[in-house]
Amino acid sequence: MKPEPADTETRAAVTVDARGLSCPLPVIRAKRGLAAVEMGAVVHVLATDPGSVADFTAWTKSTGHELVAMRQDPDLFQFWIRRAR
Repeated sequence: MKPEPADTETRAAVTVDARGLSCPLPVIRAKRGLAAVEMGAVVHVLATDPGSVADFTAWTKSTGHELVAMRQDPDLFQFWIRRAR
């Protein structure tokens, strides 16, 4: 996992809460969050699905968005995604 930059969370324009949702819903929620912000803005995503690590890694690569950072706690996965387009 990429380390969490110290200022990433404070730079997030929007936080998307996808806790309790299974694939593909966390990615769908993140996509909606990214659509609501300007290009270059960061969206912070909260998820509890362990599969979300692989999902967000693959999805950001396929869409061109930047996975700035991610953090894994015992029951929570956090992702910071920068909108590319």
